[in-house]
Amino acid sequence: MRARWIVAAVVVAAAAGAVVAFWPDSADAPDPEIAVSRSACGTGWSDPKPGPQTFRLHNTGSVTAEVDLIDPATGVIYGEVEGLGAATTRPLQVNLGNGSYAFRCLPDDAGAIVGPAVRISGGTERTGPGVAPVTHNDLLGPLKAYQQHVMTGLGELVANTGALKNAVHGGDRAASEAAWLTAHLAYERLGAAYDAFGDSDGALNGTDDGLPGGPSDAGFTGFHRLEQGLWHNEDTGALAGVADQLDSDARALQASFGTSQVDGNDLGLRAHEIMENTLQFELTGRTDYGSGTNLATARANLDGTRAVLDVLRPLLTPRYPDLSKVDTWLTRTQSTLDAAHRPDGSWTPLAQLPQQQRQKLNADVSELTELLAPIAAIAEPRRVS
Repeated sequence: MRARWIVAAVVVAAAAGAVVAFWPDSADAPDPEIAVSRSACGTGWSDPKPGPQTFRLHNTGSVTAEVDLIDPATGVIYGEVEGLGAATTRPLQVNLGNGSYAFRCLPDDAGAIVGPAVRISGGTERTGPGVAPVTHNDLLGPLKAYQQHVMTGLGELVANTGALKNAVHGGDRAASEAAWLTAHLAYERLGAAYDAFGDSDGALNGTDDGLPGGPSDAGFTGFHRLEQGLWHNEDTGALAGVADQLDSDARALQASFGTSQVDGNDLGLRAHEIMENTLQFELTGRTDYGSGTNLATARANLDGTRAVLDVLRPLLTPRYPDLSKVDTWLTRTQSTLDAAHRPDGSWTPLAQLPQQQRQKLNADVSELTELLAPIAAIAEPRRVS
């Protein structure tokens, strides 16, 4: 079971609304028990009142159900409990403003049931946060566009890993290092967060974390294994096999992704997870194996985030009032990262970044990551029938 509230940043599409959050149980009156089943939904709300309150959702049926508190006129959701098992009771804590509300019950293997509408007055006139549900059908267009974006990017990736393989075989270390960065950034722009590429991500972009032999472990492959060798003066002839495997793994990913489908549940998550991973790995230097290009990778991750937002924008624009703030902080973060890109084309290594600039970068990415977080909840596909 998962109980969730709609975050305060989300747009309200109703004339009256509710702020949904966690509140302490009221000692003044017993919490109303709301019945949930295949045949009935939302009964038991006999004393509607404004303000903070807790509903006890009791599943009287024999199957698990999802329960939403909605505006019955618009379908905007103000709170939800997922996975409410049979014969169980869970709380839904809300703060209700003036308006009309109803419970919508979605039992497993059965259609939605909307309970009786309840009107609240005498409270705040302020419209609170809620979110118009995104359905699986709503996501078909964005998913198709994102799939095409990734396929185009994979074509660029395999062209670049092929060039990298050739440079390594040619024994030119400087050319190999330049080709490595080009190929690696092409991969990072694809936004592989949240298991987008499954096991392929570990093969292509994994680290030696957890491997018994560390950087020398036979299981350490991909971009970072090649980075380790190139920037630690390993013989390029000895690295030819690593480059061959990297190119082969990139081509295998291209082939497999063409017959797969991006999970609609993951698309909204990815917008947030890409930058969260940037904070965790790139801005700490944990993924630097000698090239000093973490900031270039962070910049590529920013491009990956923009790509996700671009396909989701038609859904987010009417649902997320802070989307303009996201755009502002994307631009601000890009400017901060671009300041580390030297005129000669190289990037300032993270360790050489002045403290004040590093603090600003951490703050910018942290703020951007926080603003991206609600998108996962907003863009999650929901049943409405």
